[in-house]
Amino acid sequence: MANYTAADVKKLRELTGAGMMDCKKALDEADGNVDGAVEALRIKGQKGVAKREGRSAENGAVVSLVSEDKTSGVLLELKCETDFVAKGDKFQAVANTLAAHVAATSPADLEALLASEIESGKTVQAYVDEANANLGEKIVLDRFAQFTGDFVSVYMHRTMPDLPPQIGVMVELDKADAELAKGIAQHIAAFAPKYLSREDVPAEVVEAERRVAEETTRAEGKPEAALPKIVEGRVNGFFKEATLLGQPYALDNKKSVQKVLDEAGVTLKRFTRIKVGI
Repeated sequence: MANYTAADVKKLRELTGAGMMDCKKALDEADGNVDGAVEALRIKGQKGVAKREGRSAENGAVVSLVSEDKTSGVLLELKCETDFVAKGDKFQAVANTLAAHVAATSPADLEALLASEIESGKTVQAYVDEANANLGEKIVLDRFAQFTGDFVSVYMHRTMPDLPPQIGVMVELDKADAELAKGIAQHIAAFAPKYLSREDVPAEVVEAERRVAEETTRAEGKPEAALPKIVEGRVNGFFKEATLLGQPYALDNKKSVQKVLDEAGVTLKRFTRIKVGI
């Protein structure tokens, strides 16, 4: 039997994120040598990546990074299979490293991000594959956002106190107003608007809503003469619900988000909301 201690097993678990029994087997194979066991686990883990491809990764975390001058920010979602891994320091370190890489390189899209070099001779895709191996779960990077503008602010929301943030919201205002930015971002986290304004709703989406409203109104037997007014009211209701600027503000529901911004003399230029798994 190989000569190693409980401290060696603990160290190997901390280095690789592998389970206790896997660490013991690796130490047995490496005759108690921790470095050799790390290599053995990485080799086995890399082979296991393909086996994990069909498994579901619906847990994870959203991480953020905002520049000191508040003119740029990053949101990034990294997914895994279990909340146990999601709340681990190693998983979160991987996510934060990826967010820092996005901030430093400003990739055009996900494809460019995965193909970019995060370390000498190592792409982001290879880095994520390595995380698959070390953490023993399917790890997926498939979404990020980056803003550069006048004033960028981020709000992170935990759905459970013992888990990392599961929802991240990033907003850009045309001028600095930290308190308002936080309030608007909290509103977005809670109410999940799909669009910023009416103008941002695709024409085909509006037509589909109008069609449903008309068919529903006819099915209810409303008078033909009243049809246009009722349909228009229902479409306006859709705009109020689906667009951020049209929604009643969470901190003062007597005012719309648009009115709150107007009273503050601030323009909300854009926003993004990322929720793990959705």
